[in-house]
Amino acid sequence: MAEENLQGHLEKALAQLRKENKKRKFDQTVDLIVNLQKFDAKKNSLNLIVSLSHKVKDKKVCGFFEMKSKKVETITKDEFKRYSKKNELKKLAKHYDFFIAEASLMPAVATNFGKALGPSGKMPSPQLGILPNSDDKLIDAVLAKINSSIKIRAKESSIKIPIGKESMPDDKIIENILTVYNNLLKSLSRNKENIKNIEIKFTMTKPIKISIK
Repeated sequence: MAEENLQGHLEKALAQLRKENKKRKFDQTVDLIVNLQKFDAKKNSLNLIVSLSHKVKDKKVCGFFEMKSKKVETITKDEFKRYSKKNELKKLAKHYDFFIAEASLMPAVATNFGKALGPSGKMPSPQLGILPNSDDKLIDAVLAKINSSIKIRAKESSIKIPIGKESMPDDKIIENILTVYNNLLKSLSRNKENIKNIEIKFTMTKPIKISIK
């Protein structure tokens, strides 16, 4: 399906969602669901970070630094030993969306936190999260990138991605959807053949299915 046609289908689907949606007391998240086919999530690794034009929400970020930072919640090297129990590590991994770290601390971070952050896809990475030092300007720059980015990991044949907020204009939601869709196409071995269909929904609505043929 050409991008123009997909955009038209997305416009109609969003209009339908807004028409059928009951007004809630909170700003609902707009979710994109990508249903894959001819794709074995156990054999094929799909783990990417996509930079969006329009921020969905501010992320909860934790930094592993030598010293406390004013810019981000910090776990210093001296505090690593506090997180020795399995349940504490699980809570930590669940509480934060992203982790960043000074490069010099990465071996210690991997040793102390790898068992929890690795499986959840939250280990600091060169792509978005490993800094040469904890300079405020460097932290501000990486936080700006993190807040405009989303992580996509395929553990099964259906991927759910928060793509916007109900309060956002439709054109910005659609731009985010197309950015994610196009990045996924580049990452899938069979391109469009790996995508069965896509769906969009608000937090409290039923999804609307969109064929991509």
